Amino acid sequence: MDLLKDNIPKLVRKLAVPAMVGTLFQTLYNVVDTFFAGKISPEALSALSKSFPIYFIIIGTCIGVTVAGTSLIGNSIGESNNEKTLNYFTHTIYYGIIISIFITYIGLTYADDIFNIMVTSAEVQSLGLEYTDIIFSGSVIFILVVCLNSLLHAEGDTKTYRNLLILSFLLNILLNPIFIFGFLFIPAMGVKGIAVATIIAQFISLLIIFFKILNNNRVKKLSVNYFKPKFKYFKNLFFQSMPITISISASSFAFTIILIYVGISGEYAVAGYGAGERFIHVMLLPVLGLNTAIVSIIAQNFGAKNFGRIKEAYFTALKYGISIMIVSGVIVYLLADNIIGIFSSNSEVIISGKDYLKIQTFAFPAYTIFFMCNGFFIGLKRAEYAMASNLIRNFILPILVYYIAVYLTVSLNAFFWIWCISNIIYSSILLLFVLYFIKNKLNKSSAIVQP
Repeated sequence: MDLLKDNIPKLVRKLAVPAMVGTLFQTLYNVVDTFFAGKISPEALSALSKSFPIYFIIIGTCIGVTVAGTSLIGNSIGESNNEKTLNYFTHTIYYGIIISIFITYIGLTYADDIFNIMVTSAEVQSLGLEYTDIIFSGSVIFILVVCLNSLLHAEGDTKTYRNLLILSFLLNILLNPIFIFGFLFIPAMGVKGIAVATIIAQFISLLIIFFKILNNNRVKKLSVNYFKPKFKYFKNLFFQSMPITISISASSFAFTIILIYVGISGEYAVAGYGAGERFIHVMLLPVLGLNTAIVSIIAQNFGAKNFGRIKEAYFTALKYGISIMIVSGVIVYLLADNIIGIFSSNSEVIISGKDYLKIQTFAFPAYTIFFMCNGFFIGLKRAEYAMASNLIRNFILPILVYYIAVYLTVSLNAFFWIWCISNIIYSSILLLFVLYFIKNKLNKSSAIVQP
């Protein structure tokens, strides 16, 4: 497919659907972990829920690295500059290895402190640390997978990563019960087994994508010169990725703030919230797939200065996303009780989880706006806007909501409603800003470039 010439709606669908399918299995991966944690005990489910904000540091880093790599490589492809393309590819790998060292240190050193902030019981904290210690020890594997995939995404290949995620999901289903409950010579590891299964599945994915990359036509043109570290490429990757990494990782802060308030109602309420939140991630799959699509399309067309196609890609993805999320919201609202019942039979867990799910369905269209706006600015290499957007949504907004809830001494459900409404209001403001940007910045750029 040609991202610079093919029909935009068809391109969005062709790129988004494989990304959606891939992200589906990535999300189901986490859902399976949650399911098995619930089979261990409600405390194990709570431990995994409270581990997620910490684990999200790795996710945020992976997103930052892959977005930076995809955007800069994609821009270079759009400019028909093969030298820049290959240099950005090799330096993305270098950058990923370096940053994984820092991430591992942070996770192993400060996870205990984060659990303490969330007012975690001793049992739940111990279980959570068993999980996070193993996950962070293998963080380099997660990051190398997305580094290698950045070239494929930039070229418009979302199918390879989709297939990897499907494989990882299937491996996770197979390995989780083996390492959790024990099999033959493998001892029962409990929560620790969930982490071990994850690392093994990711390592197999790394091996597969590595051999896939070796057969890439561009990679075959690599020479020793492309592996010589060059500061300008590290600099550009850093300034493109860090805003995303910081802002996405700030999501862990948002989760932490919410968990602090939810934790007032007890560990079972936390378990219910965690199960509900994991399922919401499943519902966000179409949005995340569309986000992947427009980053690739916008990045290449920005490099080629095709500003009209940039606007068309954004509005097409926005229209698709909002429509899908409205339908998804209605379905989840009606089936909320049954959904949470999959993860736990405990009545307290079910009540907390289904209440959270039902309330958040009203914010589903707002999630579309938020992610599409981020994809728009990332593709334009305006990572500072995406960072500001994420920091407001994931740092400032949760603090504001928390203090409003504390000041008013509201119930848990009222807290969920405040969080929902704040997301709707913020996404509406963000949409207006993007429309302003398109009218006053992008249109002017188009006028300058076009004859």
